[in-house]
Amino acid sequence: MRERHIPGLQIVVVKKQKVVLSKAFGVASLQYGVPVTDASVFSINSATKSFTGVAVMQLVEQGKLELQAPAAHYLPDLPAEWQAVTVAQLLAHTSGLPDILDQRTSGLIAGSPEASWKAVQKLPMEFAPGQRFSYNQTNYLLLGKIIDRLSGEPFLQFIQRKQFDAVGMPNTSFGDSLDIIKNKANSYRLAGDGTTLKNVIEDFTPSMRTGAGINSSAQELAKWIVALQQGRLLKPASLGQLWQPSVYSDGKPAPWAMGWPAIRRGEHRAVAGIGGGRSAFYVYPDDDLAIIILSNLAGGQPEQLIDTVAGYYVPALRKINGGGYALYRLREQFGAASFDNIDQKLRQVTEKYAVSAPSDGALNGWGYRLLAQRQTKSAIAVLALAAQRYPDSANAHDSLAEAYEADSAKELAIRHYRRSLELNPGNQQAIDRLKLLE
Repeated sequence: MRERHIPGLQIVVVKKQKVVLSKAFGVASLQYGVPVTDASVFSINSATKSFTGVAVMQLVEQGKLELQAPAAHYLPDLPAEWQAVTVAQLLAHTSGLPDILDQRTSGLIAGSPEASWKAVQKLPMEFAPGQRFSYNQTNYLLLGKIIDRLSGEPFLQFIQRKQFDAVGMPNTSFGDSLDIIKNKANSYRLAGDGTTLKNVIEDFTPSMRTGAGINSSAQELAKWIVALQQGRLLKPASLGQLWQPSVYSDGKPAPWAMGWPAIRRGEHRAVAGIGGGRSAFYVYPDDDLAIIILSNLAGGQPEQLIDTVAGYYVPALRKINGGGYALYRLREQFGAASFDNIDQKLRQVTEKYAVSAPSDGALNGWGYRLLAQRQTKSAIAVLALAAQRYPDSANAHDSLAEAYEADSAKELAIRHYRRSLELNPGNQQAIDRLKLLE
């Protein structure tokens, strides 16, 4: 918190569907010195999309909606170019639709919601549906319209009734800086000098609140995650669909599931809700682990801390996400710079600091984080180093193949999937990908 200048923070860890850690730190209001408590609520910004994903799956269970159906089936007045976009593509940000938000200002493209809705429908598609990933808010605006139409009530009420009330989340609500929200932690941002904190005014247009706008506490989010895991909000099969990573139209894996970023940490998959660079929750389904970290600093990036915390509860994740001093020093060599000569730089680090080289798991974890950030070339450099230093590691070759596939280097992907399969004939990931690629 000191290094990142985070004023206030909550953390909750859920293991085997029970809270095993719950802490509150710092202040909710710098102006008045109000401490953060378990009852404090924080804006979760775009992590709201995870709740929208659940709402959509609840409509699927009711037989009112199909994920692979065109959104136009439920909203017939959409522009002709939008007619082929599916509900699943809206959830996974692979629709190709133009964004209703101006990326330069983060405001609506034409001022008012009504004018912006008219304007966005006249803009060209960014790409053919399912072709690639592009995060935008038009997707979730449409999902809100679909929920309104199929549920028979405004999506705000549907989510309140079917999730907040169903779980018992009395302090969780929709709202922004114009609303009076009990126990709300003030939001801050670092000024240009990197140390001075400034107030943040949150403005979440009501029609856009399927994409951002929920305020909650770490404890209430933990209750919600446990309710999901226990089948109280969705059936197990629906939860599996919700958390299944989506694919592009060519069969390659895409970075999001249905409203949740899909994250792979070696053999340890995770799904997440991440919002505003200030709030995040990760669920590791196969490890029966969930971690929630909420803060009141926009840009504090608490999601970067979650994997480290996870390592204390699942030792294998510590190996993947850690890496020790050598990896720390190696990362220092790059930053945003080119990853050329990474093997030479690793030798220099190990000699200079008299330390062992990072493990294959540590390099693998770093490579995956770069891949998740869409730094594909850098990820390939790191994962190729892992495969070079650990040539008998099936996981290293599998990960490198995945990176090559993301870079459309089909032959290289096939080569390393094959090598991974030679080393580990039971690698189902390699088997499945080779079926699609060959």
